[in-house]
Amino acid sequence: MVQGQQVYVAGVGVISAIGHDTGETLRALQQGISGIGPLTLFPSLYQDVLPVGEVSLSNEALTERLNLRSRSHTRWLSGHAVSRTALLGMAAARQAVDHAGIDLAAWRCGLISATTVGGMDRTENFFPAFLENPAAGHLRDVVHHACGDITELMAEDLQISNFISTINTACSSSVNAIMYGARLLAQGMLDVVVAGGADALTKFTLNGFNSLKILDTAPCRPFDAHRNGLNLGEGAGYVVLVGERVRQQLQGPMLATVAGFGNTNDAYHQTASSPEGRGSYAAMTEALSMAGLSVEAIDYINLHGTGTVNNDLSESTAIQRLFGEHVPAVSSTKAFTGHTLGASGGIEAVFSVLALTGQCIFPNLRFEQAMPETGITPQRTFAPAAVRHVMSNSFGFGGNCSSIIFSISPDHP
Repeated sequence: MVQGQQVYVAGVGVISAIGHDTGETLRALQQGISGIGPLTLFPSLYQDVLPVGEVSLSNEALTERLNLRSRSHTRWLSGHAVSRTALLGMAAARQAVDHAGIDLAAWRCGLISATTVGGMDRTENFFPAFLENPAAGHLRDVVHHACGDITELMAEDLQISNFISTINTACSSSVNAIMYGARLLAQGMLDVVVAGGADALTKFTLNGFNSLKILDTAPCRPFDAHRNGLNLGEGAGYVVLVGERVRQQLQGPMLATVAGFGNTNDAYHQTASSPEGRGSYAAMTEALSMAGLSVEAIDYINLHGTGTVNNDLSESTAIQRLFGEHVPAVSSTKAFTGHTLGASGGIEAVFSVLALTGQCIFPNLRFEQAMPETGITPQRTFAPAAVRHVMSNSFGFGGNCSSIIFSISPDHP
């Protein structure tokens, strides 16, 4: 249990390549429908080469859904200059708040949001014309470039002003945002926290990851012996966290509790995990210790499972070392969504809560053969199951490793 008061999940919201809300998302997970497909968002040399996980809504469609054109504030600029990352973040965060049914204005509320891309999609639109002519281009395309500005836009949209913070620790970013929010609640510093992350697909990230030679030219196969890399994705996932006082005021049952978490760094390499999974082993161990749970208590692990040779072997080795003969059901949902970078931990936190509320385990698509080094076989099909404790792993560049455990709500029948 988080030191201090218990922290509850009161609402969740998600948007990704497999759905624009939690209902669509859950149906895709149940039916094994992947969102990996051709790149259409922007022109690229790799348009027909590298599959991605796109949200099937244009910026214009997202703007309309969010009704941003009615905003009079100058920061919105009629919605045209709002980055795709911010649009995705607003869509998921609004869902989470609506789901929780909380009047944010009635409480000390904070927003802790993670992103690695920030407003880079708008900046990429600006530079071609600017490079040809320094007097060309529209500055409105770059004013929201910074990661922190995405959070500021979201806070303005949600009308949150008590506490606003941005986290960028690569692929562990949004789990760390949730952990930070849980700490603030447990210590009584806030009453409600909206936490998670958002990232959009951009040319920079596609080209950057391709330069590392870790992108698969086919839909990814996490944890498979013949895995050949990851697919990039985009999206956003947020949870609404509350303490005991707010819980008692709400009408509906809580969805889950934040039981424990751990954040470590293996200090091994800028972009690779240590072969023996030092950081991931330590993060999972810390999460179990905080939650006061044994390895036998974990019913399901939502793997980081990117599909790269290094990551999956490292994570698999750490799991085998920690769980021994008690490896629970495991699966990587990145085979559905692609790797959404800073948003992945938030999206997969929502998936973890859905596993608890739906009492189910999600499949690891396209898995065929276990890695010979560890022999761990992920869940192949959607399955109803008794799920009381879910561990979700998010391991980032620079060795930043985070694990979080969500437990079934005491309100659950």
